[in-house]
Amino acid sequence: MCGLSGEMRFDGGRPDLAAVRRMSDRLANRGPDGQGLWSQGAVAMAHRRLKIIDLSEQGAQPMTDAQQEITGVFNGCVYNYKELREELRGLGHHFESTSDTEVILKAYRQWGTACVEHFYGMFAFALVEHRTGRLVLGRDRLGIKPLYLAHTPGRLRFASTLPALLAGGDVDTSLDPVAVHQYLSWHATVAAPRTVLTGVRKLPPATVRVVEPDGTYREHCYWQPSYTRRPEHADMSPSEWRDAVLDALRTAVRRRMVADVPVGVLLSGGLDSSLIVALLADEGQRDLATFSVGFESEGGDEGDEFVYSDLVAKEFATDHHQLMVPSERVSTALDGAVAAMSEPMISHDVVAFHLLAEQVAKEVKVVQSGQGADEVFAGYGWYPRLASVAREEEPDRYAETYFDRPHADLAKMLQPHMLPRDDVSGRFVREHMAVPGAETALDAALRLDTHVMLVDDPVKRVDNMTMDCGLEARVPFLDHELVELAAACPPHLKLADGGKGLLKEAGRKLLPEAVVDRPKGYFPVPAITHMAGPVLKRVREALNAPEAKGRGLFKDAYIAELLAAPDRHRTKRGANALWQVALLEIWLQTHGI
Repeated sequence: MCGLSGEMRFDGGRPDLAAVRRMSDRLANRGPDGQGLWSQGAVAMAHRRLKIIDLSEQGAQPMTDAQQEITGVFNGCVYNYKELREELRGLGHHFESTSDTEVILKAYRQWGTACVEHFYGMFAFALVEHRTGRLVLGRDRLGIKPLYLAHTPGRLRFASTLPALLAGGDVDTSLDPVAVHQYLSWHATVAAPRTVLTGVRKLPPATVRVVEPDGTYREHCYWQPSYTRRPEHADMSPSEWRDAVLDALRTAVRRRMVADVPVGVLLSGGLDSSLIVALLADEGQRDLATFSVGFESEGGDEGDEFVYSDLVAKEFATDHHQLMVPSERVSTALDGAVAAMSEPMISHDVVAFHLLAEQVAKEVKVVQSGQGADEVFAGYGWYPRLASVAREEEPDRYAETYFDRPHADLAKMLQPHMLPRDDVSGRFVREHMAVPGAETALDAALRLDTHVMLVDDPVKRVDNMTMDCGLEARVPFLDHELVELAAACPPHLKLADGGKGLLKEAGRKLLPEAVVDRPKGYFPVPAITHMAGPVLKRVREALNAPEAKGRGLFKDAYIAELLAAPDRHRTKRGANALWQVALLEIWLQTHGI
């Protein structure tokens, strides 16, 4: 619901207020409804506000509690803030607003860093204790809300986006070879705490960091569900699992209607977003605003799925809005989407989400979206191939099915100074899968995808594209209680019916059969998939720019090979290799790196 930024000094100096203001200015799109700046001692914090809960000025940030003990800034929404407010009132706390921000301040006073365990929602926050000068940073369980850090000798800066940190200045913008390796291996994903820039890191999901005035810090992960079977579920039948999942999803959707403004739905016409619409209708929502986007066909690929979104909109009598985007608009919209990216992202629906968000933000400030269901409920096509693998074989099989390319191929692409000596991406996967708490190979793969790959690809994509337009997107499939339930579910039930078996069974109770049984869809953007003329022109310009030549990231022969056949070279996962390479360079140039 907002953008936050700040600076903490460890060298005895005062924070650079001009730099904090520049960071805040760069976040203006995330919070067009208000702004604030606070400074005391070694810390300064700024905030840009998108008014969603408590629309009065009493909800403005930075917010200081009435006892003048804590000041904080916050991005996101605590969906159970009303229940927590009543609980905290019972414990003797008094409130001056109806905002969830004040609930966070009081919860920290009551429970300290354990306050995060009481929050149901998506959040990133920074709190300062006036008496000690201590800074506390926190992020939600699934990393839905971002928090970027730039730590230098004598100073820590933090912000909701990486470009905001760049606006503050004095950031080490050299490329991190390990992060570039991950980017080229994992479909542009870079796992926390890394980013492609050496001087910028991100607070991992489900993490609280406590920073002392001298710059030392401690942090801990406060949540990680077990991907094992639980005794209390031992006797549950498939239909009982279906009903349990449906009940949990219903609760998750209901929670995400909490707002003092209307809430709409991004309706692709797929199972996941259609379930959200159906459950809201089942809850009595009428004239629900729904939104879909489509693109012109290219290379024989259809660019819209309106037939399905129209079917759902008609079934549940929603106030439906369609956006059809011509191909020439894709190339002109590309730069705006890249400017909104905190990190380079190659998925074609980045542009789709940004264009859709621009239009949706004219109608509503909050939407629900279906991201996360495929990772949480095993909806992707590679999961069945992992189901029968022995644990010791899992990392290799995962790499074969998920990675864009093996380590050996990177030596043909990257200049020697950018190539790590060993397969750092493969090692990351092996180490993650070896951690206790996953019963089967598939459990280990789903844990990795949900808590690493999902966070730094689709979740980040949705936050960046929507919030750049002043639109808050809420993701009920990443409700932490629903994720915990899915993690405990027997894998074969999730894999049933071609994947997402439990969700499909739930859908049969609520949705038209044509929606449940349709082929798996996605946000198609054919102009990018097939490197249509205007997009290819932008790609050539970026790769031939002086900045690219001076950077010397990729080998000239490799780039020449890609440009000679723009639509032929594909990664193992089917991505256009030219697009993946060029997008990194376009992102760097767009952000002045």
